[in-house]
Amino acid sequence: MRVSGIRCCPASRRAVVGLTVGLVAVAVPATAVAGTATASTQHRAGASHAGASAAEPLKGKIVGIDPGHNGRNWTDPAYLNRQVWNGREWEDCDTTGTETAKGYTEARFNWNVARYLRQDLEKYGAKVVMTRKSNDGIGPCVTTRARILNKAHADVSVDIHADGGPPSGRGFTVLEPVADGPNDKVINASLRFAKDVHAEMLRYTPMMVSDYYGHDGYIRRDDLAGLNLTTEPKVLIECGNMQNSQDAALLVQASVQRHIARALAQAIVEFLTGK
Repeated sequence: MRVSGIRCCPASRRAVVGLTVGLVAVAVPATAVAGTATASTQHRAGASHAGASAAEPLKGKIVGIDPGHNGRNWTDPAYLNRQVWNGREWEDCDTTGTETAKGYTEARFNWNVARYLRQDLEKYGAKVVMTRKSNDGIGPCVTTRARILNKAHADVSVDIHADGGPPSGRGFTVLEPVADGPNDKVINASLRFAKDVHAEMLRYTPMMVSDYYGHDGYIRRDDLAGLNLTTEPKVLIECGNMQNSQDAALLVQASVQRHIARALAQAIVEFLTGK
């Protein structure tokens, strides 16, 4: 749809009111210090190895991040309007995304959260694959983004967005895939991952469950390439509504962006490790 002349994500729907929670700090486990190579310290060395595993719970895992849109998408409407097959139907290659009333763009928000999330995941030992390298480019198309993460053989992926809904609406929504062929084998896993994301958003961020879109902060979507074409477990998170003044005031804050990233990182750890 169009919001204040900005092309953004498809129109939102009604949902149920959730609750707001405060910010909570998350401690990252410290890596244990290895003991000296003596008979009496071999046990300590083994304990140190266990500590390192705990500090890097995602070691050996691949995580995909798709920060929606791009900072200069608005400069090339012909590129954005190219039609691509999303697994069910034709859709635009990409859009500009939405922005706040004061001009803070969704593309910038998505990129910031993605960078913070990458930092957290790499601390946890994961290999991180992102669909774009900066916020000063154009694209890639939504189908290309899906292919990048599929080719990386990601263990799980997340698409990061903020919504451009009605100004009266607040809150986050987790978008879940619907089986359409390419994604059939990862639907159940994606639904489990969605629950982890939902829970951690409530636990670690001040964002409330959406009161205007989906139901209880969830919605199934069958019209988005990123979800239709995925071959790894994936959800899309609309972290809040940039057209709502209260949500916007939170989403532009670096501290809130960091907490959203931490919530997503924790959800990924829980999903991939069961812890």
